[in-house]
Amino acid sequence: MRKIGQILARYTAWIMGLMKVLGIWGVFVIAFADSALLGMPVDFVVATYVFQDRARMLLYVAMASLGSAVGSIPLYLIGYLGGEKVLRKRIPEERFMKIHRSFERNEFWALMFPAMLPPPTPFKVFVLGAAVFEMKFRDFLFAIFAGRFVRFLVLALLVLWFGPQIINHFGGIFKQHWMLLSGAFLEIVLVVWLLARTRKLRKKAVPRSENGVDTEPSMNRTDLPS
Repeated sequence: MRKIGQILARYTAWIMGLMKVLGIWGVFVIAFADSALLGMPVDFVVATYVFQDRARMLLYVAMASLGSAVGSIPLYLIGYLGGEKVLRKRIPEERFMKIHRSFERNEFWALMFPAMLPPPTPFKVFVLGAAVFEMKFRDFLFAIFAGRFVRFLVLALLVLWFGPQIINHFGGIFKQHWMLLSGAFLEIVLVVWLLARTRKLRKKAVPRSENGVDTEPSMNRTDLPS
């Protein structure tokens, strides 16, 4: 046990030293490495950056999300070039078909939702699935970025409220309350979409004159009943 503790202490010290060398780019590099087949403590890194520099919270969240998305490109290429064999070797047939059906229903949500979940979610399986089932590359990157952004934003807010020690409980909290957190996020997205749609419909409903000025229906004296 003492040896394991020493190894973990050295690993933590190495990560902290790497963060000092990389500076503001450390969160991007660690997130990139974590997605590119290398297991890295990305949640710990994001939590540390946010706790030490709260003013840049959204910047760190965005950089970590971007690093995760870009770092998934090598795995996407492996899945795209290797085809179904690459994925079938790693998961049972039943799991393969379940993932396949989820991508057929809605490929964006099929990738974004797992991207929101913390370890030990086997996210790389879904990255391979996105490539095998020929998800558009643009949508692939955006789905990962959006999912990771939600995950790291929730983590950052928890760190600001409860301190960096919350990192040890983050996975358990998310697993216990994933339906509540996911439902809250979906409700926010739905409200924003409805507001944007309502505003768009209102703009279409208001007629415009030739000079571009909005015109409202007016009541003339002739319209009044005699």
